Amino acid sequence: MKGRSRRSSLMGWVTGIVVYFLVWWVTLFAVLPLWVTPADLQDPGYAAGAPAQPRLLLKAAITTAVAAVIWLAIFALVKSPWLSFRGS
Repeated sequence: MKGRSRRSSLMGWVTGIVVYFLVWWVTLFAVLPLWVTPADLQDPGYAAGAPAQPRLLLKAAITTAVAAVIWLAIFALVKSPWLSFRGS
């Protein structure tokens, strides 16, 4: 019995990390198009659709914060008694 409860708590952590990772990636793709202005066509070495200032660190920070809030909401929903994934 001891090993079983330890394994299920470990699975809870692993599941939480996997859910956060998935939420983070989906949120990143929602945040990437924000504040995008295309570079001038006269700039050599830039593709036509490349942003002038991608601001990737800002977008990564925003993604991390928003993903944390979404993950906390998912965690609260899963742990709440109103929604149960277990049989009654």
